[in-house]
Amino acid sequence: AKVGAAAVGVAATGIAALTKNALNNYADYEQLVGGVDTLFKDSSAKVQEYAANAYKTAGLSANEYMDTVTSFSASLLQSLGGDTAAAADMADVAITDMSDNANKMGTNMTDIQNAYQGFAKQNYTMLDNLKLGYGGTQSEMIRLINDSGVLGEKIESLDNVTFDQMIEAIHKIQDNLGITGTTALEAGTTISGSWSSVQALFENILTKVDR
Repeated sequence: AKVGAAAVGVAATGIAALTKNALNNYADYEQLVGGVDTLFKDSSAKVQEYAANAYKTAGLSANEYMDTVTSFSASLLQSLGGDTAAAADMADVAITDMSDNANKMGTNMTDIQNAYQGFAKQNYTMLDNLKLGYGGTQSEMIRLINDSGVLGEKIESLDNVTFDQMIEAIHKIQDNLGITGTTALEAGTTISGSWSSVQALFENILTKVDR
């Protein structure tokens, strides 16, 4: 009887903790969706769809994805002239590239996110965080863009280079280095990759427990 009572107590504690986490996650979800709605307007559903699938493509929960996307979307939207659909697509490229870089190069995801947020503000000191062979200077960002070939011409300054073009250039360099797609590949072929994907999916499920 004592053992049974203890087991019931443990189960009750676990359920209470799960419920609390679900409520907290859903509260965060609502706030993040509000931010996405404000930034992306008619393309908000597109961003939320990317977020829902991010456990497979980027090893991130929907909440983590939306938190990351809102951190640099204002600059991305500005660089694309307010085109919310194009910004949603380019933001997904950026976040997937961040995750692929973290998985392939072993870099801390936060350091990579900080680097992209810096690029959005014309700060290139953290370019070397990506470990792509480029230092943290403006001239090195110019070299990266020229090496990528995305502009179709050589440049000597970043005066007319937009944030979305920088994202595209980084994507091209990572693609050339075989970094692109490693998160999705690891999710299906490695234990650590599968576990990260499962954890992100579980957080998505937990967020929807209260819905």
